[in-house]
Amino acid sequence: QVQLVESGGGLVQTGGSLRLSCAASGDSNCISALAWYRQAPGKEREFLAAATRGGTTFVVEPVRGRFTVSRNIDEDTMWLQLNTLKVEDTAVYYCHAGGQTATMTANRCPDYWGQGTQVTVSS
Repeated sequence: QVQLVESGGGLVQTGGSLRLSCAASGDSNCISALAWYRQAPGKEREFLAAATRGGTTFVVEPVRGRFTVSRNIDEDTMWLQLNTLKVEDTAVYYCHAGGQTATMTANRCPDYWGQGTQVTVSS
């Protein structure tokens, strides 16, 4: 079993920054890799970034340079730094473990999702 708790969302103006956190606990193998997704209103959930306990990180090209993913290995916490935010970044941001994410560390686990944290960027 895995628990994922996101925090750090909020309302920010265009050009502002936020730092999201994901606190993971539970099955050590299943949280060896963690990922960030987001879902905007009326759109499908999209993958943004991932980080493994071993230090591997990845951020998708469309947000690379504005978003940075990092991980505190000792506490199984992952962060997503959001800079130069745009109105189109408005979405619910989710932490994910297991499923496709777990394949980054050669593990097979069910999908786990956090409850999400809302990011709203105003113009």
